[in-house]
Amino acid sequence: MSAPPELPDVVRRAFEVSRRAGYVSFCRNETGRLLATLAATREGTMAEFGTGCGVGTAWLRSGVRGQDARIVTAELDPRLARAAGEIFEDDPLVEVLAADWSTLLDKGPFSLLFLDSGQPGEVGVDAIADLVADGGVVVLDDFTPCEQWPPVTYGRVDVLREQWLTDPRFTAVEVMVASDASTIIATKR
Repeated sequence: MSAPPELPDVVRRAFEVSRRAGYVSFCRNETGRLLATLAATREGTMAEFGTGCGVGTAWLRSGVRGQDARIVTAELDPRLARAAGEIFEDDPLVEVLAADWSTLLDKGPFSLLFLDSGQPGEVGVDAIADLVADGGVVVLDDFTPCEQWPPVTYGRVDVLREQWLTDPRFTAVEVMVASDASTIIATKR
């Protein structure tokens, strides 16, 4: 097997900042490469809800082409937001906010929105749909692959996954990014 492709410089810097901050919960490289690929197709405003130390944002930034796109990202923990801000302090296309993701509500609509799977009330379709531009893409990560329907996780129906995969406002697909991880990609109709 050959070696994996090199990491983009901005992603490598984000990993270094995460290590220094002692933060180990970040976007997987498999999901990151998907984010970079999708970001390369977008213009307008992209966003990430829940920055951590900026690895996911760095992957988005690595895919941005030209000057017609920008990224806004919000992290509730001020210490982590400061760490992420180090990565992008000289980048006019990225804005890191130390704030709850709801502060980004007036910065949309978003052409690409990246968020972790979480509580259905927070990242469910109804909470997110109006934040995404027509034709915009939502990427939710941190799912465990499931081969049955309805999707079951930890012995219960995965309501969040079910919502995103069946909502008529979006065309959505679940994509395995690794043997133990899947991501939902949903495009607003």
